[in-house]
Amino acid sequence: MIPSVTIVIPTFNRAWVLPQAIDAALGQSHPKTTVMVVDDGSGDETGAVIARYADHPRFVGVTLAANAGTAQAKNVGIALSATEAITFHDSDDIPHRDKVMRQARVMGNEGVGAHPCLNWRLSGREPDTAIQIGAVLSHHELILPDGERVEIRRTLSLVDDFFPNLQMAAGVPGDWTHVNSGLFHRSVFDRLGGFSDCIEEDREFRNRLIMAGEVLWVIPDILLTKIESADGLTQQKDTDYDSARRQVDRQRVWDAVGHWFRTREVAEVPIDLSAVRVAACTNPALCNARVLRQLSGPLEQVA
Repeated sequence: MIPSVTIVIPTFNRAWVLPQAIDAALGQSHPKTTVMVVDDGSGDETGAVIARYADHPRFVGVTLAANAGTAQAKNVGIALSATEAITFHDSDDIPHRDKVMRQARVMGNEGVGAHPCLNWRLSGREPDTAIQIGAVLSHHELILPDGERVEIRRTLSLVDDFFPNLQMAAGVPGDWTHVNSGLFHRSVFDRLGGFSDCIEEDREFRNRLIMAGEVLWVIPDILLTKIESADGLTQQKDTDYDSARRQVDRQRVWDAVGHWFRTREVAEVPIDLSAVRVAACTNPALCNARVLRQLSGPLEQVA
């Protein structure tokens, strides 16, 4: 059965690009799609942008009382969503109109099985058994601030933190299939938790999926355009790929991979939202009511 999907768009002070991301998400061809924008305590006109879409029947605008960081904003989306699958788009992402539909149809395919020509026992499965696909990724493209267009197609780069020896002639360093192009079955978060509180949260989560033996399916087509801008995290001096902060977080990710190679243990990352408060929600009916009450008090207090 094709799963229902929530597109979570975490955002912080990106009001100038946010409308095109919302429009593209609402324009997805998959009819069972909810779009949830999580405003991570913005100080610009993000609230006004959310207000424009408040009456849309498939839109949820969640405003956090204070900035919690991208990883926690994503975790809020996971906790509040009420669908069978979740995907994450940045506030400047433009998906192909059929991106979510194609991913959801792959995820809902009940005829996928563990073919005996592969060693499925390494991932805790038996040959000739049915498989629930945990994540459906896709190729995508980057539009860089200088106008250069880079296609991210090299699926082998999924394992760059595990087997760097396989990455020669990879082209752009870090050319890996981004987790934030993926659609995730809700059960993945039930098993593994949410995003780690760091700026390498996508990389860390991707590695956890691989280490835990989750089944990843890659659609070999470009279904998402990611538009890098000068004020984005990967472009700013304090948070770009050469920054001290990112190097520290990257080492944490590599240490976890090293621990897995030694022990084959995968540590869950529990979603802890005890320090997060939801200040407003435009469409509570589309959210997990219990979690919304926990994060914001009684539903009638949510504007």
